[in-house]
Amino acid sequence: MNLTISGHHLEVTPALRSYVTEKLDRITRHFDQLVDIKVLLSIENQKEKERRQRAECNIRVKGSDLFAESAHADLYAAVDELVDKLDRQVVRHKDRIQNHHHEAPKRLM
Repeated sequence: MNLTISGHHLEVTPALRSYVTEKLDRITRHFDQLVDIKVLLSIENQKEKERRQRAECNIRVKGSDLFAESAHADLYAAVDELVDKLDRQVVRHKDRIQNHHHEAPKRLM
């Protein structure tokens, strides 16, 4: 699994990097067939302060790509919200690819 954390208009500190990787461990617990994860943390120049800090993530899994984004006044809260969204998507994707068809029981004669 390749993990890329980058920042746009901000420096990604070691504390921020460890926080993001710690939160993304929750996703890898649910689904271990992740190929590539790209996280983009950014600060936008907006007049409104509530949605200024953004976190985006692209996850490439076998068969499809998952994308989520979150915006909040606090970057750590945006990361938390982002991981919650990604966790739901990964669990839904895992549920879709699992085989839910059971074989019919064999008849005894």
